[in-house]
Amino acid sequence: MSGPDVAPAPPLTFVIFGATGDLTRRLLIPTLINMSRSGLVGDDLHILGIGIEPGGVDMLLEKLDSFLATSGDMQEPERQEAWQSLRKRIAYISGDFTQNAVYDEIGKYLSQAPSANAAFYLAVPPRFFGDVAEKLSATGLMNETAGAFRRIAIEKPFGHDLASARELNARLLSHANENQIYRIDHFLGKETVQNIMTTRFANMMIEALWNNNYIDHVQITAAELVDVGTRGKFYDSTGALRDMVPNHLFQLLAMVAMEPPNSFDAESIRNEKGKLLKALRVYSREEAIQNGVRGAYTAGPLAGKDLPAYTGTADVAPDSNTETFVALKLLVDTWRWAGVPFYLRTGKALKARDTEIVITFRQVPFAQFPRPASRPQLPPNRLIIQVQPDEGLDMEISIKAPGLVLKTVPISLDFRYADRFDIGKQTGYESLFYELFVGDQTLFQRADGIEAGWAAVQPFLDLWAEGGKPDPYAPGSMGPTCADDLIQRDGRAWHQPDDKPEGKKV
Repeated sequence: MSGPDVAPAPPLTFVIFGATGDLTRRLLIPTLINMSRSGLVGDDLHILGIGIEPGGVDMLLEKLDSFLATSGDMQEPERQEAWQSLRKRIAYISGDFTQNAVYDEIGKYLSQAPSANAAFYLAVPPRFFGDVAEKLSATGLMNETAGAFRRIAIEKPFGHDLASARELNARLLSHANENQIYRIDHFLGKETVQNIMTTRFANMMIEALWNNNYIDHVQITAAELVDVGTRGKFYDSTGALRDMVPNHLFQLLAMVAMEPPNSFDAESIRNEKGKLLKALRVYSREEAIQNGVRGAYTAGPLAGKDLPAYTGTADVAPDSNTETFVALKLLVDTWRWAGVPFYLRTGKALKARDTEIVITFRQVPFAQFPRPASRPQLPPNRLIIQVQPDEGLDMEISIKAPGLVLKTVPISLDFRYADRFDIGKQTGYESLFYELFVGDQTLFQRADGIEAGWAAVQPFLDLWAEGGKPDPYAPGSMGPTCADDLIQRDGRAWHQPDDKPEGKKV
């Protein structure tokens, strides 16, 4: 998204709860700098920080200046100019956001602000989401007047199981309307993810094959090279399943498998995504045993350093049963996808950082071409949507190799965003914040979709809560052997991050 293509967002005050925290300086402020630089927001954007740390705006600006000074990106004159302009429009209120006094101060600030528009971003622990929404509502800060909006933005986790997700949604919706609540999944800010719908619905040769007549199976992988690190306390109460599957991976699944919307407005798209997530088969306990596996990394070398085992990580219980890897086989009970398995996996301390969607098509019904005895079948066609780190698309097909002998070889037709477009140094939040400011909820989750996602993973949560240890796997691998067994018993194999056809890329 670039400035010349769209009008700047309307004037507003962006209120950040948790303004002195890591998320604000690492992501929120750099995003706003990028947006200012590209013209997505104008000089009528004002920022009001809320934090428990004592002090005034000079304290906050000193923290932000200090952090930004370590960023190589800020050496660019245009970014520095954008920051100098933006910092003049930052204010700060120190206080406890669980007490009414802070909200009275916010109300006074907004009553004197150039615009009555306000968006409240909750960069606070998830347990406070409901409390802040309740305080905003009780003090009248969520009341909208003619021509002025009030919106709340929160990030996952949206609950930690189905019951808590329902409770959180009920509490939020008792204090704000659904059209005022923006549930952020930062995966949806990535260009490649947003391009999934265009790839499908703007290309007849793809959408015509997008069903169980032609697709054999779908794999969605979100592999992380990093370990748990200093997040042991959070991760040990969360685990790979809760952290990634009902939000990030299910959003990718929904965009791949949803039916075509009858328009591209927010509600039409969210309706179709919600229908798809509700169509995920909810397994019985016995089915969950057969269709889900988990693992935890052991001690070993990773990226040139000696990594302790997950259970040896700071703030992790030595006898922890929490998983750092999960793999699932899921089914979507619709006509389009009947019989097509969706294999999902995600984990920490793996071989590479790689988020991808692999669509594997069925084998050709009959191959007339001579084949070696070791490979009697042609390799299937595959469409690989690379979400990160090297955003792009690959289509794997077979062609004739040059020469007098009829020999087929697989090749990859590839496209990389960075080769064709100047996507710049983006945080991935620019499009999300812009849509928040203009009031477009297309890239944000709705309550029913969140609850449908939790319903699909609840059988696995219940099963693993009964006990048992995750299977071990070595750092730098692609997970435990039980994940390979999960897919191999169906006669399939995981796509590996460095898999490439034997022929040259075209």
